[in-house]
Amino acid sequence: MVKRDRAVIIWLLSGCVLLFIMVVVGGITRLTDSGLSMTDWHLVTDTFPPLTHEKWVETFEEYKKFPEYQKINIHNDFTLDDYQFIYFWEWFHRFIGRIIGLVFVIPFVYFLIKKRLSKSTIKKCIVLLLMGGFQGFLGWFMVKSGLIDNPDVSHFRLALHLTFAFITFAYTFWVALDLIYPDYKAPISKQLRTITRIALVILLIQIIYGGFVAGLNAGLIHNHWPLMSDGQLMHDSIFLEEPTNLLRFTEGKSGIQFVHRSVAYLVVASILFLWYKSRKVALGQAAKNGIMALVILVFVQFALGVFTLLLAVPLWLGLAHQIGAFFLLTAMTFTLHRLSK
Repeated sequence: MVKRDRAVIIWLLSGCVLLFIMVVVGGITRLTDSGLSMTDWHLVTDTFPPLTHEKWVETFEEYKKFPEYQKINIHNDFTLDDYQFIYFWEWFHRFIGRIIGLVFVIPFVYFLIKKRLSKSTIKKCIVLLLMGGFQGFLGWFMVKSGLIDNPDVSHFRLALHLTFAFITFAYTFWVALDLIYPDYKAPISKQLRTITRIALVILLIQIIYGGFVAGLNAGLIHNHWPLMSDGQLMHDSIFLEEPTNLLRFTEGKSGIQFVHRSVAYLVVASILFLWYKSRKVALGQAAKNGIMALVILVFVQFALGVFTLLLAVPLWLGLAHQIGAFFLLTAMTFTLHRLSK
């Protein structure tokens, strides 16, 4: 029996919690159109928001030089108070990112010095460190796309930033699970493991398309279900909007929404297929719990998606839908781990 180091496990799980908070605040930042409020990035000097009225005015004047204000907010009686609201969410999002960096690096160095990490765990933690740094770069890479001409970020960059955040969380959770369940055992059913891997890939594709929908505000059109409009499974606009080739399913609002709707059914089907196949296999209690959690969460998430669409993406429901995807990925990661080791 391999000995567990509870302090190391708590450290990694704390990172998972912070990544969850990061994703939630990121969702609020997107849904409140706050992401372009900070027009520059500094590692130290913007750690805290402006502390005086004069500094706030100076920062607001700098914001006025960029497309979001010049093309949108200048026409909306946009005041300093309005700016402070959107600035807060973007600042808070970046602040949590800094906290995650400190929470990861400082204990990592301590555990390294104290020789409390195995060689395998050290390698995994270095990968996590690189992933965290790359995620920070992706955040700025995304914001930068909305500061040039078009006052909105690239939906490709937003989806990349969102999906990589989910993947970083999943890998952090996986490393923690390796320490929680240190005794390796061969998979009970390679078939179930394969089905779960396929379900995970489908879920990640759905998360990517969720980013596309958010980036293009594609949830604000075709607010009907189960059809995209009365009598139409595929709305005519899919074939009318630019571009006119297969890229309409990655760049057109209607095409992207159609794919997001369709893949949702695949996510549900793959999880139900996993549950059906698992009934014939003698699994451990943890694996059974993971599969049952998947079944419950996928129906909750599906319902959230339907109501988010029907109600044209109210902030609270859009956020709940994103959180639902996070919990679904958590259950998927846990289940795959228990079916793999």
